[in-house]
Amino acid sequence: MVLLTRLRAPANPSPEGRLTLPAILAFSATGLPLGGIVIGFAIFLQPYLASHLQIPLMVIAGAWFTVRMLDFGIDVVLGLLMDRFVTRWGRYRLWFVAGLPLLMLGIYKLFMAPPGIGGGYLVTWLFVYYLGNSMVTLAHLAWSATLITQYHERSRVFGLMTPISILGSLMVLAIPTISERLGQSNAQAVQMIGWFAILALPVAVAIVVFFTPEPIAPEIRRKQAVPWADYWSLVKNPSFLRLLIGEAALVLGPGWMSALYVFFFTHALGFSVGQGSLLLGVYVISGALGAPAAAALAMRISKHRTLFLAAMAYSVGLCTVLMVPNGKFLLAMPTMVWCGFMAAAFTMMTRAMTADFGDEIRLEQGRERITLIYAFTSLMAKLASAMAGVITYSVLAAVGFNPAEGAINTPEAIRGLELAFTIGPIFFVMIGGASFLGWKLDSERHAGIRADLEARDARNAEAPVIESLTGDHT
Repeated sequence: MVLLTRLRAPANPSPEGRLTLPAILAFSATGLPLGGIVIGFAIFLQPYLASHLQIPLMVIAGAWFTVRMLDFGIDVVLGLLMDRFVTRWGRYRLWFVAGLPLLMLGIYKLFMAPPGIGGGYLVTWLFVYYLGNSMVTLAHLAWSATLITQYHERSRVFGLMTPISILGSLMVLAIPTISERLGQSNAQAVQMIGWFAILALPVAVAIVVFFTPEPIAPEIRRKQAVPWADYWSLVKNPSFLRLLIGEAALVLGPGWMSALYVFFFTHALGFSVGQGSLLLGVYVISGALGAPAAAALAMRISKHRTLFLAAMAYSVGLCTVLMVPNGKFLLAMPTMVWCGFMAAAFTMMTRAMTADFGDEIRLEQGRERITLIYAFTSLMAKLASAMAGVITYSVLAAVGFNPAEGAINTPEAIRGLELAFTIGPIFFVMIGGASFLGWKLDSERHAGIRADLEARDARNAEAPVIESLTGDHT
């Protein structure tokens, strides 16, 4: 009975309509394992496959890119389905849970991959992983947009949710260092990262499902024909195109950096893998501080201006990495602190801005499309992430860089690695920031949109209400 009472708790329990800190922490629970496994994929998995399992770089990059192409329409299909149907358990909760076993299986097969695997194995289990990840992530993002509806509240909540993901990243980054001190191999450390995610994911999903309510828009209960004209109107919307370009560029920049991180810090700067992980931990910890700071700034000057300033500052800071002397750990820290602090604004701002845009589309079309919108931005992020690996590894191959353990590279190859590590991220991050110059959807305009939506919802209040957590009708 106590559990049922807690499950029926309102989405915005505070008098000001703000989520309480316990509610935010509960809803953010999956950020811990997902934030960790993202770092595991971006930083450690591909070098592990190349170095320990000796899979050629282009085979790895090709597998990632192939899966992104196969995955191209899946996010959109999931978005269409989630936006059109509601069950007795809500709209997003069922999808959120259904994606969990796929996600766990994909992680197991990739992080515990046996020797002798090839491109076919990678394509199969990457596809399973990304399908499960899409189901869990899309459901959570769309759920957040319906749970948190106010412009500044979104900045606040995303600013508090981001450190949870960062904590998960830190836990994963600590694993190679701990493993190194215990005398274990890099391969064992990568496998430990996989087990961390596999064990933590079901616990985190259960916390979100049982302790977070799910508001449902009144119009979702009305059956409609497939609104192709509305979809076309969305696709050609200039603000939507800005979101897609900005999302892709702001993922490709840091993703480029991530793909080369281990190689750059070990071969170019002379750090061990453990030291590189510690420095990346500094980068990530700085993000935990940068996220609330970015949220506070966004509440003063707007989300899009905060995002542009963060992109500029990140790019300037990254230039200094080439000034770090080989093996000088302390001298590398200021660059990592600065870049990590600024990069925290990228994803949290674009996701909050996407939720604002979803409100605008809902008012315009009379139907909620937020999952479809997030599906398109997630798709762009996936394509950008895949392209990061293809482009960067192509560049490394072109300059003659050899990633194998114990390989000795020429000075020209090392210089090519250094230039690739810095120029690529700066170029794309600046494109991402510039995409939102002149963005019109600020707090004043969004307040008007929310007022109109709430007035329309009030007029539709006589429609049967679906109790999102229990399936009861009132």
